Amino acid sequence: MLSEVDKKKLLLDLKKATEEVNQVKIKLNKVNSEKESWFRKKSTIGKEIKDKISNVRGSKKKRNDLTSEVKDLKKKRDELNKKTSEELKNINQLKEKHNENLKKQAIKDKPEALKRRIESIELKIETEPMSFEKEQKIMKDLKKLKKTYNETKHIAEGWDEIKKKMKEIKKLKKEANRYHKDIKEQAKNSQEYHELLIENSKEIDLLKEKEKEAHEKFLDGKNKYLAVNDELKKKLEELYKIKEELKKHKVEVEDLEIEKKRKSLKQKEKEVEQKIKKKQKLTTEDLLVMQRAKK
Repeated sequence: MLSEVDKKKLLLDLKKATEEVNQVKIKLNKVNSEKESWFRKKSTIGKEIKDKISNVRGSKKKRNDLTSEVKDLKKKRDELNKKTSEELKNINQLKEKHNENLKKQAIKDKPEALKRRIESIELKIETEPMSFEKEQKIMKDLKKLKKTYNETKHIAEGWDEIKKKMKEIKKLKKEANRYHKDIKEQAKNSQEYHELLIENSKEIDLLKEKEKEAHEKFLDGKNKYLAVNDELKKKLEELYKIKEELKKHKVEVEDLEIEKKRKSLKQKEKEVEQKIKKKQKLTTEDLLVMQRAKK
């Protein structure tokens, strides 16, 4: 049978061991909270990286699509410019031929001017009264003009061909300019997506560094948690041995349990007071704690 001194020593050891267990539990909860905080941070950063990578892929696709479109537009524009250049050569050849024909025919007036004079004379004959002699003279002049016009008609047709070609060239240039404008616009858009891609890529690199740091902190926290958990196991084993020793000698620990419950109630009272200060909703258990505290 234990002496009173030994019994008292065991009870004190029990109290000390219980307090140490509680302290280690608090430490374990704190370490676990820090560990989980780093894990959540790592997960949040990981999700952000995933979103950024998705943005990079989207920007890359749009940039490549626009670059491909610019390439096609340039090809069409270059084809039009080539065609315009060829048509300009043809026009220059037609102009040279037209000028040569004018020199060969020794024409003072251009065919189109002759045509206008013929039309004017014909209108005059039809609408103005004149003597027979005057009409005969005018008819004679008209006949000469028509002969000259018929001899130079091909020159007029050549000039019409030149004007037609010039209209076509104007149309080709207008279309080529439209393509050029589209090229500038799409190239600008492509560059914007490229810059966005670069920006997101840099942000991803920075986030990966932060993710690595969070992961290392999490692993460090995990190791601390395991170490404190091992410490708790040892403390619990020590507590268990003391309780077994007390049980073996049939020592009552009622007073110690009462003290333990009293401390627990006091802690809960503080928690309820904090809830009241923060105007938080009280649970049924909180109300019971308040009732017990008043007794």
